[in-house]
Amino acid sequence: MKNARTKMIFMALASLFFVSSCKKKNDPKPAFTETKISLTTHKLASFSAIKNSKYLVVFESGLGNDHTVWSNNAFASQISSITDILMYDRAGYGKSENGPGPRNIDRLRSELENVIDKFSNGRKVILIGHSLGGMIIRDYAIKNPFKTAALLFVDPSHEFYNHPTQAEEDALYEASKNASGANFGGTLEAREFIEDLQYTGTLPSLPDVPVVVLTSMKVDASTSSSIRQTWYNAHELLKNGVTDFTHIGTTNSGHFIMIDEPGLVVNNLKLLISKLP
Repeated sequence: MKNARTKMIFMALASLFFVSSCKKKNDPKPAFTETKISLTTHKLASFSAIKNSKYLVVFESGLGNDHTVWSNNAFASQISSITDILMYDRAGYGKSENGPGPRNIDRLRSELENVIDKFSNGRKVILIGHSLGGMIIRDYAIKNPFKTAALLFVDPSHEFYNHPTQAEEDALYEASKNASGANFGGTLEAREFIEDLQYTGTLPSLPDVPVVVLTSMKVDASTSSSIRQTWYNAHELLKNGVTDFTHIGTTNSGHFIMIDEPGLVVNNLKLLISKLP
């Protein structure tokens, strides 16, 4: 590794696979209805709670995590009591089939569009994205500004901060392949990480909708306060072109803020909903 910051990037990303391996064995709670969505090349498994609310809240998981990173937390039930929610497993995760490559942000956003179109019924969506999922919802919002009501980023990956070398991407790919197999969705997504960061670096600003960003500022043995500040500064760039922007740093959570502080996610989703017509 070149330096402590780069080392932390790699370790944080690699840890996602092992965190997800503990979670993805659990089934969704009965309140969520499982539906298979047929794309032209494969089927994706979705999990929803639909009561025909004004807005649809859609969750996008990070690298290595399926939908259970959201559904196995009490806050998912809390949110479903407020508004309709939709979770799904990306291709190669959980109950979804494998999909064609490359598994890059452009393709993942395109598949997210298909998932949303099956459930939105013309409604605008509020997107919640964690880690790599933050890059996916960012691309969706930019490509679909009139379908996007608001955005909630949970410690999102960002090209200003994440700069893995090819050797680091290779190591991440191998770690995932050894842990979960060559066809696992996270393994195939890890192979595209450098290209994904280059891709998001070319994107224009977000549409001018309400945006909340939650950033982990927790300092530990592998993460200094200066590293966390650079991470925070990267997330701050998401406000470009956004009139209503709220950025919250928390020292009480690691990368998985929705697990460490579920109330923080719930409260800020409520905040976003309160801002909408």
